[in-house]
Amino acid sequence: MMRTAWTACALLTLVPAALADTAKKPKVAAKPEAVMINAKDIKWGDAPPDIPKGAQMTVLYGDPTKKGQYAVRLKAPDGYKIPPHWHTQDEQLTILQGTLVLHMGDTMTSDAHDLDAGAFHFLPGKMHHGAETKGETVVQIQGAGPFDIHYLNAADNPNPNPKTARK
Repeated sequence: MMRTAWTACALLTLVPAALADTAKKPKVAAKPEAVMINAKDIKWGDAPPDIPKGAQMTVLYGDPTKKGQYAVRLKAPDGYKIPPHWHTQDEQLTILQGTLVLHMGDTMTSDAHDLDAGAFHFLPGKMHHGAETKGETVVQIQGAGPFDIHYLNAADNPNPNPKTARK
């Protein structure tokens, strides 16, 4: 009888403490789901308004407008250009088709690098660069969101109502 009383007393003391301790711990986010998309199932749409018109984009994973990992693809026609700009976060580029010419620096004539299909490029955040395409080009872009683009010349931003264009 004495042992039962001690057990009950211990449970009445420990359970509320354990529950209170659990309440203090941050909730763990749900584990991400696996994502699989075949090329034939990709749905292309217009690129966001801060990207020059003529490109198409699809989101493969995540939400590039929010904090967290994302993967998108950008498809652009031959001769397409994105004027010099920078991004707050690092980004990783994989060229899937065509050639992406990256101009490292503040102009479209500075330090050009041709990246052909199969090439990879890691770009640290805040690094100035511009890009253009040779042939229809598809680039996969991965990084940690939110994705942003800051044109060196604010007049280069094609968005008439830019939220992210700033020096």
